[in-house]
Amino acid sequence: MPADFLPSRADAPRTLWRGASLATMAPGKPWGWIEDGALLTEGARIAWVGAATELPARLRADDEIELPGGVLTPGLIDAHTHLVYGGHRAREFELRLQGATYEEISRAGGGIRSTVAATRAATDEELLRSALKRAQALMSEGVTTLEIKSGYGLSEHHEARCLRVARRVGERLPLTVRTSALAAHALPPEFEGRPDAYIAAILDWLPRWHAEGLVDAVDGFCENIAFSASQMQRVFDAARALGLPVKLHAEQLSDCGGSEMAAQYRALSCDHLEYLSPAGVQALAASGTVAMLLPGAFYFLREKQLPPVGALREAGVPMAIATDHNPGSSPTLSPLLMLNMACTLFRMTPEEALAGMTRHAAQALGLGHSHGQLSTGRQADFVHWAVDHPNELAYQFGHKPCQLRVHAGVPDAADLARIAPAPEF
Repeated sequence: MPADFLPSRADAPRTLWRGASLATMAPGKPWGWIEDGALLTEGARIAWVGAATELPARLRADDEIELPGGVLTPGLIDAHTHLVYGGHRAREFELRLQGATYEEISRAGGGIRSTVAATRAATDEELLRSALKRAQALMSEGVTTLEIKSGYGLSEHHEARCLRVARRVGERLPLTVRTSALAAHALPPEFEGRPDAYIAAILDWLPRWHAEGLVDAVDGFCENIAFSASQMQRVFDAARALGLPVKLHAEQLSDCGGSEMAAQYRALSCDHLEYLSPAGVQALAASGTVAMLLPGAFYFLREKQLPPVGALREAGVPMAIATDHNPGSSPTLSPLLMLNMACTLFRMTPEEALAGMTRHAAQALGLGHSHGQLSTGRQADFVHWAVDHPNELAYQFGHKPCQLRVHAGVPDAADLARIAPAPEF
């Protein structure tokens, strides 16, 4: 931890937070742990972090918040969600329990296509209202940064609607929102039997979405029920021409070689990866691409093929964790449950799981330089938890330990009043 702090800016209020231990999640020692820590925010950024006993004598603060013990961590980052959609797919859940596979349901016109129909039928305000409700549920468990994908519109007009709604979520809530254009999610009915024509249409749409400022990254679904690696290459070439980073749903149901192709484009992340091959592991390691693991979908679909966590760990591939909230294969709104599942189902350690929703999740969104750690100069996103140690966040499930959420240096007023009430006179 730096011994000094950033120089003061006259226009930025400085707040000193103390009274809790810190799990900074900075690399170098387990959890980036600081017993009895202190953190100074200056406006939206962190100006100093370290042990309370090492506070610089010349440090100036406009306000001081004494926390009632507990632990501060970076704000959680849910780096893979599909929050904007209409309807639900509870009936398909029943069908799967009766023996139908995800692939069979999809080929019969269910799955993504059924959500596309419901999404197209919903108004913008209906989509926004439901997305805000879902985002607020994630925020209640400590999320301060969120990725939202399109992918349930599958036309130029409806995909743009979904991306605009995603932008509005970030405008309406104290939340950093990154958008991913996932038009290459499934083949829409109007392009039945013409996947190459649909890919060509996406290539035509992307520049207009980019010009409108709707897209932070480009995603796709590379799978035998979706698009081939060669088709996704065309989309990635178009993204590269626009200066947009890419990511890919890959190796979820089979090994289609998508991860190796995406690594050639230095993708931000490859996601799911249950069927990732040894060659795919090495490709990710060489490219610096994050392995995005999604235990909610693994659990909900009752998959048996585990992602190769041990091989990823040995190769030094950063592993992120996300909810993958979507109506068909991971309808969860609990990031803390995903931490537990990452440990119990994927055999990750609690520290790996939390790094997967902080430091490595930031990297998966292209925010590794500014988010995901409690360190000087980064955005002041952090959470106060009513726990003695951060391993408790993965240990329990169904609890609500999030006591205070701070986004860009601004705490939730109701949370702050509850845990640090103003003195009575």
